[in-house]
Amino acid sequence: MAQRTWSSTVVEHHRLREDLAVVRLVGDVVPFRPGQYVDVSVPQNSRLLRRLSPALPPSHDGKLEFHVKTVPGGWVSGSIVKDTQPGDVWQILDPRGNLSVDENGPTVIMVAGGTGLAPLRSIILDLAQTPNPPQVYLFFGGRTLRDLYAADMLWLLADQFPWLQPIPVVEDLSDGGPPDGWFDRLNVDIGFGDDHLIEGTLADVVASYGAFTEHQVLVCGSAAMVRSTRDRLIEAGTPAEVIQFDPY
Repeated sequence: MAQRTWSSTVVEHHRLREDLAVVRLVGDVVPFRPGQYVDVSVPQNSRLLRRLSPALPPSHDGKLEFHVKTVPGGWVSGSIVKDTQPGDVWQILDPRGNLSVDENGPTVIMVAGGTGLAPLRSIILDLAQTPNPPQVYLFFGGRTLRDLYAADMLWLLADQFPWLQPIPVVEDLSDGGPPDGWFDRLNVDIGFGDDHLIEGTLADVVASYGAFTEHQVLVCGSAAMVRSTRDRLIEAGTPAEVIQFDPY
């Protein structure tokens, strides 16, 4: 069966970091489920596909949002972050992936490394449209405080949704990261204070809470982060069968 393809046009490109941008598009209505990912073809290099997860749930007006981080040596991701312009037309290919939450199920544990937050945010915003969402604990993290690129947005969502508890995790709170003019220019207040921040790797911090035996557990991020987090959760007693994971 031939792959289906939809067209979408860039309407906004927000550079948040030297290596990270948020891209918003409007176009064909893509029939994906919250938590899925798609392959995209961009005009800067149309023959190479890049796997991205929508950060918004499906909409009837064809709105899409992607969070894109430059991958070392990645020709497509780097060009998206640096060169994307409003008016660029992207091709979106068949949605895939199985990350999901049962809105009538037990408490949800989400673990997001970097832009692995995107599909989990899509699920959270979709849950917000249901009458009685389950409690959601969202562990999101990075190597430095600067890597918490969406912390301000999550702080606002937590204030709006009492069932959502974001937990920011930073591997090294003393490491400010390399100079980044884009970050400095934004001068964003992330909302979370020092008393909210937990130092450590996502794998170690999440596993320190013990076994999640009666929970829905979703893990999304780099392949190494997903592998280490899943291993640590299982070592702590979380049943492997309750852990949904998606290397991003």
